[in-house]
Amino acid sequence: MPDTIDFNLNGQPVRVSAEAGRDLLWVLRTDLGLTGPKYGCGISQCGACTVLVDGRAIRSCSVPLKSVKGKSVVTIEGLAAEGRLHPVQEAFIAHDALQCGFCTSGMIMTACDFLRKHPKPTRDQVIAGMDDNLCRCGAHVRIVDAIMEAASAMAGRTPS
Repeated sequence: MPDTIDFNLNGQPVRVSAEAGRDLLWVLRTDLGLTGPKYGCGISQCGACTVLVDGRAIRSCSVPLKSVKGKSVVTIEGLAAEGRLHPVQEAFIAHDALQCGFCTSGMIMTACDFLRKHPKPTRDQVIAGMDDNLCRCGAHVRIVDAIMEAASAMAGRTPS
């Protein structure tokens, strides 16, 4: 029997009627039509499904819907604010930090959480912090460059 789960999604309250143990990824994609989070591995290893829950990056492929009850969930579709892309999104575009685009939303969401915790990272910290997000196309150097630029933009300084 379906449960009713209320949470905030991309700044808006939502009520979902679904099995409480169903993976958040499938509720987002199938029930709510948000296709930014991707199904990659299904075992929390690739990062393609990453979303923010109360500001923290989580792998939505292995998180039950019930765990977001009463919380705030942000997908790539809700990251922009007031008609302006998030600095991480802007930097990814500026650095062409993608190729096929499959991993991009997960990379951006992970980078947002990483930069929240490490606002002035070194290049090595970015590499280590993004190590669990996989990019099969090999855009890693551009991704790291984008995150470094986003860190500078968010701190209001010129990138080094």
